[in-house]
Amino acid sequence: MYNDFMKLGKCFFLLLLSGALLAADSVSLDTGTGVLYGTLELPAAKAPYPVALLIAGSGPTDRDGNTSLITTKNDSLKMIAEALAARGIASLRCDKRGIAQSKAAMVKEDDLRFETYVDDTVRWGEYLRKDNRFGALVIAGHSEGSLIGMLAAQKLSASGYISIAGPGQPGGQIIVRQLKAQSAPPEILKQIEGMVKTLEDVHKLDSVPAGLEGLFRTSVQPYLISWFKYDPAREIAKLKMPVLILQGTTDIQIAVSDAKLLHDGNPAAKLVIVEGMNHVLKEVSDDPAKQIASYGDPKLPVAPKLLDEMTDLIRKAAGTTGSPQPAK
Repeated sequence: MYNDFMKLGKCFFLLLLSGALLAADSVSLDTGTGVLYGTLELPAAKAPYPVALLIAGSGPTDRDGNTSLITTKNDSLKMIAEALAARGIASLRCDKRGIAQSKAAMVKEDDLRFETYVDDTVRWGEYLRKDNRFGALVIAGHSEGSLIGMLAAQKLSASGYISIAGPGQPGGQIIVRQLKAQSAPPEILKQIEGMVKTLEDVHKLDSVPAGLEGLFRTSVQPYLISWFKYDPAREIAKLKMPVLILQGTTDIQIAVSDAKLLHDGNPAAKLVIVEGMNHVLKEVSDDPAKQIASYGDPKLPVAPKLLDEMTDLIRKAAGTTGSPQPAK
């Protein structure tokens, strides 16, 4: 028994020396219109260290990358945060307003705007900048979070920006494209295209056909108008910091062509196409059954190349190379 304890103690000591012991702290942010919650993942490396602000995608997706629409988890953003911490990089991932622990912070749907999420992200960035443990601030947004992060990076003059599976077209065009891919009837598509055009022209709809209220109900139209006006390819062109665009080849929600549109907007950005990576950032074939299973498989790791490229960009933004020194 004594020898077993000695072995455990030796392992613990070695972990301390290697900087492998990490810390995850729960944090909160009072926005004045609601309290937001997140997880601060800290490396064992000696501060100051760079920090990545991770922004989740659309719908009821929480800070870990999981959606309440299914009962199982994929933990993609949590895995990214833990992997970055092991490489000496801190991160903050948060539940967006109205989601998971931040649910009570949701405003009335009529009052919600795309800029609400952008402003919340800017607040989190300012929160991190007040902490002297952190150096370079890099914004990393996944899916819809890509555009949110893009806009926040401009406001914060961030040290770097990473788009992960981000759309390359305005939101209205993405909706039309996805419905076409689902083989929506031509007469329905024509109606939707007309409604999208009206909203893009900053006008509310006079009426919504039966069956389409879920997408275009009156109370959500102000949000759609505020979202549709942004063209990601134009917004990414405004970023002067180091930019990385990551896209998987087996993503069934966002296409490689989206990443290329973003790169066309900012040719100075680094474009990396990750072979075999899907929308939840796992290495999965395009087989429908495997795709569906991956959205709720926490044992399936995120693509290693994704982690390598994110690490390289963050270190570049921080002006460092190699691994930070462990804390002593």
